[in-house]
Order: sequence, then C-alpha cells, then structure tokens
Amino acid sequence: MRGAPPHEGAEPRRIRGLGEGAEESPLSALGVAVARLRRELGGYRAVLADREVAERQLATLERLIAGGDPDESDLRDALLLIAAAVGSVSALAAATAQLRRAVERLAMARRRGGVAAARPAVR
Repeated sequence: MRGAPPHEGAEPRRIRGLGEGAEESPLSALGVAVARLRRELGGYRAVLADREVAERQLATLERLIAGGDPDESDLRDALLLIAAAVGSVSALAAATAQLRRAVERLAMARRRGGVAAARPAVR
C-alpha cells in the first residue's frame, strides 16, 4: 500500500549517498521521526490543548539525540507525553507511530549490541 507506514519488523531505510548497503542508524531514524512529527504538528492548525507539551517534548528529544547517547527511560517518558498530547489526532497518527517505532528500534539496538549499535556511523 502506497504511503503506509512500515510494519514493526520492517528493514531499516537505505540512505542514498552513503554507499551500497548503508543503513540509517536507529539514532538517525529517531531524528527523522522527531523532525517529521514536529513538521506535521506545526502544520496542524486546529486548536490542540496540549500542543505546548508536545512541542516541549519534541525539543527534549532533539536535545537527547544531539547528545548522542539518549537514556531509554528519558526517550520513553517523552514519547508517553507526546502520545498523550497528540494521540487522539488522526492527522498526526502516522508521524506519532513512526516516532514510537523509532524509539523501539533504538531500544532494541541497544539490547542487542549496546550503545554503539544505536549510534550513527562516524565518517
């Protein structure tokens, strides 16, 4: 189905320009998901009672990502607050789901191979 979000076990995105077989790191995928939800929330013009909560938590996620080694519980706390703030807005559902999947993917990468598996490749 065109435009449908990938299912839970979907393969990581291939990144153009990084060479054959290059994959988006879990941390990079989280950054992409945060940027998408921020963009879509910015474009959602209807009144949203908890918009400021969602925006604050997106900013928190951006700071955690920029630090390079976000704590899983901090990520999950921010995700929970964002989901509570925008979860009932169908226009933001796909972006919120992408964010949830990105947090889960980062957590799984850490469990399998430690923090290094979750960090973007240094070039």
